[in-house]
Amino acid sequence: MKKQVEKQLKHINEYLITLFKWLACAILTGLVCGLVGTAFHYAVSYATQIRMASPWLLYLLPIAGVLIVLSYHACGLKNNEGTNLVIRSIRTENKIPILMAPLIFVGTALTHLCGGSAGREGAALQIGGSLGAFLGNVLHLHEKDLHVITMCGMSALFAALFGTPIAAAVFCMEVISVGVVYYVAFLPCVISSIVAVAIATSFGIRAETYAIAALPVLNLGVLWRVIVIAIACALVSILFIIALHRAEELFHKRIPNQYLRVIAGGVAIILLTLLVRSRDYNGAGMDVISAAMRGQVVPYAFLLKIVFTALTIGAGFKGGEIVPTFFIGSTLGCTLGLLLGMDPGFAAALGLVGMFCGVVNCPLASMLLSIELFGSDSLPLFALVCAISYLLSGYYSLYASQKIVYSKLQTEYINKDTH
Repeated sequence: MKKQVEKQLKHINEYLITLFKWLACAILTGLVCGLVGTAFHYAVSYATQIRMASPWLLYLLPIAGVLIVLSYHACGLKNNEGTNLVIRSIRTENKIPILMAPLIFVGTALTHLCGGSAGREGAALQIGGSLGAFLGNVLHLHEKDLHVITMCGMSALFAALFGTPIAAAVFCMEVISVGVVYYVAFLPCVISSIVAVAIATSFGIRAETYAIAALPVLNLGVLWRVIVIAIACALVSILFIIALHRAEELFHKRIPNQYLRVIAGGVAIILLTLLVRSRDYNGAGMDVISAAMRGQVVPYAFLLKIVFTALTIGAGFKGGEIVPTFFIGSTLGCTLGLLLGMDPGFAAALGLVGMFCGVVNCPLASMLLSIELFGSDSLPLFALVCAISYLLSGYYSLYASQKIVYSKLQTEYINKDTH
């Protein structure tokens, strides 16, 4: 009896130690990442405002690219893998250099300042992951705990920028290995995300939310339209991923020199911008996303954004692919809504969530994102879009280091690399 009591007390003590350890680590990570995320948000926002006020900055994009490449070379990160390195580090013993954080911070700001087509949240994963790993080393955490605190940093930065703490936490637990959710990181990721959002909010950053003007009544007429949008999201997500990867491969094959490569990419973006006679496809495109939610869209906008983003990222400019994914999904959904006789604003919301799910293979995080962005009233329809897009997007992913651990077609362990 005495041994059983001692055993139970030992277990209780282990749980309490783990609880307080992760409370302390997660709060610290949330504080640091919240402050850095706030600074990153304002840096990108100011860069965007300056570019909008000074359109001539677009012509400096090749120079900005050279500065980005030069900064990485100067810091010894010539072949930096970006987000793929962060994701791989959680499954392996690969180390994330702390220099990744300031480099991607400055590189993304320069890309936005001069009109490259990129987002923020992909960069946030790199900044947060490197900060989390750095804090873990400072706190002398062992290898497995380093993986958890890296996820803490990723979720905290993502949440601070977009104001979606629960979706950010689950996304970072789900994106590493598709089919496996790292529940051990649930508590620290949720805490760090909430703390980071609280910090960002205290500095005046508002969470991204969208009001949907007309919520549809759930019936068969709505269901078939939602299914069509979901299938389109899956197909376009594959197209977007292939475009990104092929553009990068083509740039590397045709122009081995990184400096010449980024110059060529910058010139291509300038010429393409002049050709389409619009600046809507430079930068992240948050204004276009908002317009799509109001039912205003250029029918081929999603195709042009794919081209602009593939050229920007493939050439070596910095940023992320998540907000461009939102742009592509919302404009695709809005266009289909108009064609299908569905409220285009609601269709844009479905497209945004469905496209996100298709490119990252994270259905749970995608459903939570829909709640935090659009509310829960139409959750069944968003869940349907996520389910279909997840299945039909196959084994493609934005992140080459993401692994599909379980088959999407049956209960089978496959441990397959994504394309």
